[in-house]
Amino acid sequence: MRISQKGLYALEAMIMLARHYQQGAVKIRDIAAEEHLPEKFLEIILIELKNARLVGSTRGARGGYQMRRDPSDIHLGEIIRLIDGPLAPFGDAAQLRDLIDKDVRHRALYQVFLDVRNAVAAVLDNTTVSDIAGLAVSADPGKQLRKQKANQVPESPRIGRLHADLGRSHVLTIMEP
Repeated sequence: MRISQKGLYALEAMIMLARHYQQGAVKIRDIAAEEHLPEKFLEIILIELKNARLVGSTRGARGGYQMRRDPSDIHLGEIIRLIDGPLAPFGDAAQLRDLIDKDVRHRALYQVFLDVRNAVAAVLDNTTVSDIAGLAVSADPGKQLRKQKANQVPESPRIGRLHADLGRSHVLTIMEP
């Protein structure tokens, strides 16, 4: 799995907007300055996020962008799929399953790719923008417990445990069992 620079910028912009959630609209230049992102490229990304109804925009002197949904309701996987497409190295999970069924000779290889895709999806689909932005998640302790259980990545005998570090280094590593 590869996350494009555009995908990383989208995640960084959403994390910044999460930190300013309910504080009103944030100007593009302020997002770009705080996150050290190119302003023109950021404009394109924010339009895509707006078209997907993840962010809203306000015109005028106090205008800018803000999140349309609570940061705890937006998962990283949703953003990455929007910007970069499917998480799998060969399209989406359905295409990988189809390859597994049809290409008997390479079935084990495609199964490994599907296992990697599923492990990545499990992490990204259970990690919210709020989690990364360091915001309080929920007043519901049951929700927090369910979230912790959902974030556990299943181990695969072929790929071991997947670990994603979405900090500044932007490293995705697969550790051997």
